[in-house]
Amino acid sequence: MKLETKCIHSGTVPDEQTGGINTPIYTSSAFRYIDDGKQSYPRYFNTPNQEAVIGKLCALEGAEDGIVFSSGMAAISTALFGFLQSGDHLVIQSELYGGTHALVTQQFPRFSIDYSFVDKSIEALEAAIGDKTRVIYIETPTNPLLGIVDIEKVVALARSYNIITIIDNTFASPINQNPLQFGIDVVIHSGTKYLGGHSDICCGAVLASEKLIEEVRVSGIDFGGSLNGTTCALLERSLKTLHLRVSRQSENGLIIARELEQNPKVDRVYYPGLQNHPGHEIAASQMQGFGGMLSFSLTATAPSVTEFMRNLSLIVPALSLGGIETTICAPALTSHRKMDRESRERIGVTDKLLRLSVGIEHPEDILKDIASALRT
Repeated sequence: MKLETKCIHSGTVPDEQTGGINTPIYTSSAFRYIDDGKQSYPRYFNTPNQEAVIGKLCALEGAEDGIVFSSGMAAISTALFGFLQSGDHLVIQSELYGGTHALVTQQFPRFSIDYSFVDKSIEALEAAIGDKTRVIYIETPTNPLLGIVDIEKVVALARSYNIITIIDNTFASPINQNPLQFGIDVVIHSGTKYLGGHSDICCGAVLASEKLIEEVRVSGIDFGGSLNGTTCALLERSLKTLHLRVSRQSENGLIIARELEQNPKVDRVYYPGLQNHPGHEIAASQMQGFGGMLSFSLTATAPSVTEFMRNLSLIVPALSLGGIETTICAPALTSHRKMDRESRERIGVTDKLLRLSVGIEHPEDILKDIASALRT
């Protein structure tokens, strides 16, 4: 089946009682068992609604198995602690989601797990590898500067050292990028964003081979970041329109990025769909679309980012992304505020940077709102 069809039909649990075409919502936290060997329990990640979501996500990403979590950070932290223990070493990009950076810097020293934040280039990743390196962790496109990493080169590097690769695929979504096809070991999503897509649920997912998922499951059961049946049902509903939403957001993203390049109050636009983007060719080779995320920095003569956001009337300043409505934030004040200023500015997260999550509205309305806010 094509992706559009998988979004709708994969993973659905038949409603044998009524013949309904949607997976029934199982609200139980207690399930009957006798001696059939299976003990269903939400924290074990094996209830019908959890399995329906994972069935759909596995079909979309080409994974053997997966786990759905209560948040993106639950997915990230459980995966990392599933593969790392005291004395191990992690190689991780310095340009990535601020919450991941905070997890590593605040929690890993408590467990004597070493780490190296490095540039996203293959040379920098390889230079950081040591005898105790167990995991290489990447994002592409990166949050918030939409940097691009060559997935195939990372995979080749990691395999030469027998290292596990993990990628945060949130910005791309399964519609625009399937890292497992390029050899990545573990794919993570903050499902709160594109997978949910309506700014109304919080969830995450980890997808990989059956063997690797079992390692993550052990930590997941202990940490307890499970998702209830009702939220799973909302997520499954949202996944049915994932292809439609992301396709429209990708179309809008390219239109808006091109127009912003022409605005005299905009200093620079970060979007891999632009031909002048340094990672454009790599992105075109490993992505089916360039997505609905972009960032741009304002010139010195433009309003401050706070004033600009106050002047918006259609676009909503908000902390999350990936919804059907267009939202915006200043990463230095939100997603990356836990990073110290020096670390932020080293990766390009300045006080003039804005991150735009493009929705499915008409692009002309979005552009008019931005232009009006920049003029005042």
